[in-house]
Amino acid sequence: MATEAHLASLERKHQELETKIDKAMASPSADDLAINELKRKKLALKDEIEKLKTL
Repeated sequence: MATEAHLASLERKHQELETKIDKAMASPSADDLAINELKRKKLALKDEIEKLKTL
């Protein structure tokens, strides 16, 4: 059960990062470095999510 809750939390954080990335990219004053950092965090979360799903 704890794994499922952790997985749900990670998926929620992943979606929140997706939203932040979309908003940042839509901004005319988008900071490419900040966007890349958000993308790295999102990818790390995705990797962790996939790792938990294979357990």
